[in-house]
Amino acid sequence: MSRPELVAPPEIYYGDTEATKYTNNTRIQQIQADMTYRALELLNMPPDEPALLLDIGCGSGLSGEILSEEGYEWVGLDVAPSMLEVALEREVEGDLFLQDIGQGLGFRPGSFDGAISISVIQWLLNAETSHPTSSPPHRLTRFFTTLHSALRNPSRAVLQFYPTSDDQIQLITSIAQKAGFGGGIVVDYPNSKKARKVFLCLFVGGGGGGQQQVPKGLEGDEVDGSRAKFEGRRERAAKSNKKRKEVKGKEWILRKKELYRQRGKESVPRDSKFTGRKRKPVF
Repeated sequence: MSRPELVAPPEIYYGDTEATKYTNNTRIQQIQADMTYRALELLNMPPDEPALLLDIGCGSGLSGEILSEEGYEWVGLDVAPSMLEVALEREVEGDLFLQDIGQGLGFRPGSFDGAISISVIQWLLNAETSHPTSSPPHRLTRFFTTLHSALRNPSRAVLQFYPTSDDQIQLITSIAQKAGFGGGIVVDYPNSKKARKVFLCLFVGGGGGGQQQVPKGLEGDEVDGSRAKFEGRRERAAKSNKKRKEVKGKEWILRKKELYRQRGKESVPRDSKFTGRKRKPVF
């Protein structure tokens, strides 16, 4: 089976039918959730502080829902109108923009506290026309240059992608460095063909220039349903007794439970229409 980016441009490949099928696939939902949590761990945002994040290639909002659950405000970009239509129908909480990232990002300098991207930048490695401005190096340069400008100083961007060769990794990292980023590649489960994941972890300002180490990738065998531990401050914050978010109301709890059910979690209890909690037997 051919990789999607080799079949057609994303705005064509993800038409109405494919966008809906992609969003409703429980396996894809779980993979997207796992990679988004891992991207946030590598992003290493300061705990208990509000932040505005950029979700590059947000699609139908699967990763954006995780950002909302974690307490972040976010802006999402995608080139596929059908994907954004599904996101609007699902009433995701982020602000959505139709944008070809290969043409650059049009945000003011320092607009965002961080950025994530799940399974997107490999789409920039295919030239759609023979014009020089459609070449992968040209599109990657416009993307990384404008992304660097859109991020505040200091900050991070974590971009998960699927390379087909070491040459592609070298091309992407070299252009990101020329755009002003520090950082490098993080590979989780490098010895596993199935679980291996590649993340480009980029630093702006105080995180660049070799002043901050690139995080280590996860080793060993992937365990289904497990999540990597938070690195640095996020790990310490997770072990503390401080509560990151305020107590939510009944509607928020019900919506979150329904989201978990859609992702295939079978352990979510049924709700009482009065309390939103599992009804106890009366006998």
